[in-house]
Amino acid sequence: MKSDFYTAIAQIAAERGIPREAVLSSVEHALKTVYKKMANSEEEVSVDIESGTGTMRVFVHKHVVIEIEDEVNDMLLADAKLIDAELQVGDIAKLERTPENFGRIAAQTAKQVVLQKIRDYERETVFDEFEEKQGEVLNGIVQRADARAVIVELGKAEAVMPSREQVPNERYRPGQRVKVLLLEVNRDLRGPQLIVSRSHPNLIRRLFEMEVPEIHSGAVEIMEIAREPGLRSKVAVAARQEKVDPVGSCVGVRGVRIQNIVNELYGEKIDVIEWSPEMATFVSNALSPAKPTNVALDEANHVATVIVPTDQMSLAIGKEGQNARLAYKLTGWRIDIKDPESLLDGGDDIFRQARAALADVTDDWGWQGRQPRLVQPDGMILVRDRTFGPLAQELLGMSVDVESRGPVLEVYYNRDLRARFDQASGELLPLDEVPQAEMVIDAARGDD
Repeated sequence: MKSDFYTAIAQIAAERGIPREAVLSSVEHALKTVYKKMANSEEEVSVDIESGTGTMRVFVHKHVVIEIEDEVNDMLLADAKLIDAELQVGDIAKLERTPENFGRIAAQTAKQVVLQKIRDYERETVFDEFEEKQGEVLNGIVQRADARAVIVELGKAEAVMPSREQVPNERYRPGQRVKVLLLEVNRDLRGPQLIVSRSHPNLIRRLFEMEVPEIHSGAVEIMEIAREPGLRSKVAVAARQEKVDPVGSCVGVRGVRIQNIVNELYGEKIDVIEWSPEMATFVSNALSPAKPTNVALDEANHVATVIVPTDQMSLAIGKEGQNARLAYKLTGWRIDIKDPESLLDGGDDIFRQARAALADVTDDWGWQGRQPRLVQPDGMILVRDRTFGPLAQELLGMSVDVESRGPVLEVYYNRDLRARFDQASGELLPLDEVPQAEMVIDAARGDD
């Protein structure tokens, strides 16, 4: 043991990836414990291990005093002078007390303590390593799976994926490689307890950050995520830099980026929509792929009444209400989806009047919904052989959308309302002026 001890310590340190000083410190602590048990004493002791030979020596520490107060740890100055003539009151005298049979017995006892210290050190190292990775996506290998939990190997540690964090329609097999979100890192007597998830919405957030450079750089930001694990998710994104298409960035050329994420989620469908600070627009976008024609917000009750074409009702609601449910989770607004016919079936004449008023104007112009127009160099736009304008300087040469709203022609750019014109006279109207047909509808709803 004397000749090979230090080599063995160095080998243990190298194999376990632990600093050699930490192992030696554990050994010294263990030998102190062994000596105190053997000597049945509570004396202050230290253990010296010679680096060359591995020889261990035990020293008892005594406080040099004039008058003894602690029989165990004090020594009179006269007695200390016999050991070392230079010792003075207040110094520490070191007396070698290595037992004759210290070698073999000490080695066996020390071995157990050393192993325990090494395990403690490894646990602490693993805890520190994974605590920094909390909230990140990690690559793991399924070790075993049962009805209660899935055990996933994450390099030096094992993580638990409880049933609540699993995707219902996914099946996990031993040896299967999976990406998981590290949710929690907890201390435990048996070592760090790692909790991972495949169903958390942040798994989608991290996958997008990994796959879409614009999100990683901050040019595009994920604003909201709504998810029904294994079935479908909706992700609302917004551009933080000019001339960046947030939806196109996430989808990628020919859908390559979004497809990589879908493959990682084993076929879960993902709708990427554009976020908007205007709640009516955001609600409309959230119901994609349906295209609502009107959104009315009830701020008091947090309810959005959405009108969609009759042939898109099934798209808006989705299978078993899934699309509407995800839109609710995404926006936080309860969404009441109606088709135009249901308004008329209610027997409310004022809705008929509103639709008739809108229909008259629509017939005059020959379209429904928004239509693109090019802003000419003089700031004018051409609509049905008539010109309207001029528009703002920054819109020159840009493509805008025009929409007929009763007697008013509205001009939009990037979904923002930029101008309103009286269709009959071409006069520029204030942006806050409400078209008459809309007032009819608002009156029918009882809005202020």
